[in-house]
Amino acid sequence: SKRKFTMKIGELASATNVSVDTLRYYEKQRLLEPAVRTVNGYRSFGESHVARVQFIRSAQALGFSLAQIVEILPRLAAGNFGRREIEQQLSAKLAEIDTQIEKLQRVKTNLLSTFDALTCDPGLPVSSAAVTLKQPGARVRIKGLHAK
Repeated sequence: SKRKFTMKIGELASATNVSVDTLRYYEKQRLLEPAVRTVNGYRSFGESHVARVQFIRSAQALGFSLAQIVEILPRLAAGNFGRREIEQQLSAKLAEIDTQIEKLQRVKTNLLSTFDALTCDPGLPVSSAAVTLKQPGARVRIKGLHAK
């Protein structure tokens, strides 16, 4: 007879390259189906748990948050998650990333203009009172304090 494949939480952690604490967190957040408890109280995990953890880690690597993943999982488990749904999720993630890139480009531009606006002597200390921030996006003035 074919023996059912089971493992304890430490073995699942090793098989999926995540920590035991992460697996417990996934269980608590309902990302991972609860394990079957053995007679002696150990959690017993199976192949479906390995596949689920691998999916979670792959989705995270693509930039999906655990909150986004937990919304996808029930539809995936029910077989209601096809190519169209995958494309919708990926398109939404791409739009989110484009927005983040735009924000980061603005931050980079502000940092570069702040760098260019520095007027203090590189060898002298600057007090926090000498650094003035105007409204967001405005140029920053940093004046060196010179003792005379």
